[in-house]
Amino acid sequence: MRGYLALSIAIISEIFGTTMLKLSDGFSSVLPSIGVVLGMGLAFYCLSISLRTIPLSLAYAIWSGVGTALTALIGILIWNDPFNLLTGISLLIIIGGLVLLNSPDKAGGENAPEATEN
Repeated sequence: MRGYLALSIAIISEIFGTTMLKLSDGFSSVLPSIGVVLGMGLAFYCLSISLRTIPLSLAYAIWSGVGTALTALIGILIWNDPFNLLTGISLLIIIGGLVLLNSPDKAGGENAPEATEN
């Protein structure tokens, strides 16, 4: 459970860092630029903590997939990024892939094995 908490913080931090990247205007605005460094630094730190208990393939897929989907939604809602049918379908495919990655293994009836904690 601690791994998923760290992964959640990593996702939120990455979304924050990416949002600050947009606001930094090519790193010409100081406060958002500091936000990029802090957000991304915390994101990678928390991702590394999550990898103690969550397999790399699963953790990275969740981190990048949720981060991509939520960042796209932020772009649509805040900066009026274009949204059309293809965008909606693409976001649904990302979410569907994440659901499938987290679903029980149909052959073995178990979830993906957890990584061992070092």
